[in-house]
Amino acid sequence: MEIRQITADERTDTMFPLQAYAFTPSPWPDPDEAAYRHQMQFYRDVTSLVAEEDGQALACVAALPMRQNVRGVVHDMAGIASVASHPTARRRGLVRQLMTRLMVQMRDQGCAVSALYPFRPSFYGRLGYVGLPRLRRATFPPESVSHLLRIDLPGTVERRTAAEAFDEYDAFTRRLLGERHGFSVFDPVRAGAFREDKLWVAMARVDGEVVGAVRYRIDRFGGDLVGEHLLTTGPLGRALLLQYFARHVDQVSRVMVSVDSDAVPDLWGTDMAVTTEGRVAYPSNAGPMARVLNAQALEGTPVGEGGVTVEVVDGPLITGVYRLESEEGRLRVAVGGEPQARLSAAGFSGLVYGVLDPVDVLTRGLGEVDAVAFEPLRALFPRSMPYLFSDF
Repeated sequence: MEIRQITADERTDTMFPLQAYAFTPSPWPDPDEAAYRHQMQFYRDVTSLVAEEDGQALACVAALPMRQNVRGVVHDMAGIASVASHPTARRRGLVRQLMTRLMVQMRDQGCAVSALYPFRPSFYGRLGYVGLPRLRRATFPPESVSHLLRIDLPGTVERRTAAEAFDEYDAFTRRLLGERHGFSVFDPVRAGAFREDKLWVAMARVDGEVVGAVRYRIDRFGGDLVGEHLLTTGPLGRALLLQYFARHVDQVSRVMVSVDSDAVPDLWGTDMAVTTEGRVAYPSNAGPMARVLNAQALEGTPVGEGGVTVEVVDGPLITGVYRLESEEGRLRVAVGGEPQARLSAAGFSGLVYGVLDPVDVLTRGLGEVDAVAFEPLRALFPRSMPYLFSDF
């Protein structure tokens, strides 16, 4: 068995058959090879690995070049995707070998963190990934926000196609990248694919500045307005977009949008009839996972007070003993010391991303924490729910 890095042009002949079998109906209808080949123009910067045997591709993985905000610092991120294997080659450890090589390679190329959507969380947990909050879906009738039609809000909403709005929408997401913990965006090459999406974009502005945006489609008259992420800079941007949805009261019966874990849609109105759901199921509809690829690259991260020494056990990536201290509110990472906590990569990543308390690390079997280390770890890495924006 040989592991080989391939180009975007090679993906159609090597990875496409594996992905088509893994993720599309079969044997009919036939997967659209021409559409896949067309998409490869947006994968020029993607790192793609295949495991081959006797000239046949048996498994594949890929890393999309991305950027992610982790506690206020934007890092290069490896977005793992295109993970598939031939049914006769499964349970041979090929994906594990590919993933291990890919993570090391992406770390060496400068990626401090990585994220993915798992087919089986426990598999990726053993590779150092930890779960992040699943985005929730808010579904409500447009009349629930009709009270906003009586209010003269200081702003406007413009409807454009995805192609027309692409540059401004992309710039808006990159602005939010610098402001929101967990937020992630694709590199410009991969992001260019979204220019071709058959979607509307509602763009909210105040004094010419974009304060909210949502990409959406309408499935049929009397049906659903199906939105993607409800992106706003604050309550005014949200109110402008909800007011826009209210204007569809005689066209659609429901509005559906994705919201982050901090959103409380039932408080958007007094008579707000809404279902907010975050359903997680496997192998489909998974919540995201993430991990740290380079512990020392976290230097300078905004943190709480105090200091603690931890030992991280993690194969070829971030194994080591680290002294973690706060200096003027920024993380300082030094190597060495007497560890007060022994963490798996998943346990360490859970603390860094703010999704786990030190008690959670202990009770979930992701590490051993001495009694004296609970409070310092909690103070350094207070809970903070990340919002992983990009789907990949």
